[in-house]
Amino acid sequence: MKEVMSNSVYFGVAVSLLAYIAGIQLKKKFKLSILNPLLVSIVLVIAFLITFDIDYESYSHGGKYISYFLTPATVCLAIPLYQQLDLLKKNFKAIMIGILTGVLTSLLSILVLSVLFKLSHELYVTLLPKSITTAIGIAVSEELGGINTITVAVIVLTGISGNVMGEGVCRLFKIKNPISVGLALGTSSHAIGTAKALELGEVQGAMSSLSIAVSGLLTVALAPTFANFL
Repeated sequence: MKEVMSNSVYFGVAVSLLAYIAGIQLKKKFKLSILNPLLVSIVLVIAFLITFDIDYESYSHGGKYISYFLTPATVCLAIPLYQQLDLLKKNFKAIMIGILTGVLTSLLSILVLSVLFKLSHELYVTLLPKSITTAIGIAVSEELGGINTITVAVIVLTGISGNVMGEGVCRLFKIKNPISVGLALGTSSHAIGTAKALELGEVQGAMSSLSIAVSGLLTVALAPTFANFL
């Protein structure tokens, strides 16, 4: 049975989708932020692989096909942005400054923490693209000499953290403007944060979608410079 599951190209896809569906159902039933479907699915997949003693390579053989949809899914986020185009034009300057501030904060925080914890240059550049979408983050990490697998893990964890805690943080600091909320979620936690922004409203979702693209481009431009600081 183990060999059949491991050798099937559909095995990884089936396990991933079933785990994610289970996460959605748990979120709907208990309505707890910590029960983020992506987080739940990660835990369930890991538990499944450990229980049945299946190595990651066998799972990835089929599971990798899901990642092919990452880029088109990210592109589709342009739709809510197009619907809020007038709002973007009206607040263009403030929006661009907000995204730039978020990107610089992300890069500076990684630099400061890397110095405090005495991380190697390799780990430092691996963490630099933590707040941008995986499709761009992997390329940035690879170009700077980072470890791609760790970069992916950090990007996912950052996104989940933003999705779970982002709304609460905005409430804590009394950030109520939908544009500000959307920019904060998109700039700090990319597509996974944008999923939360879309739940909060169309404006939040549109601004968060814009943040993914712009923060990604800014990180690509600024990361090589920051890489030389450590």
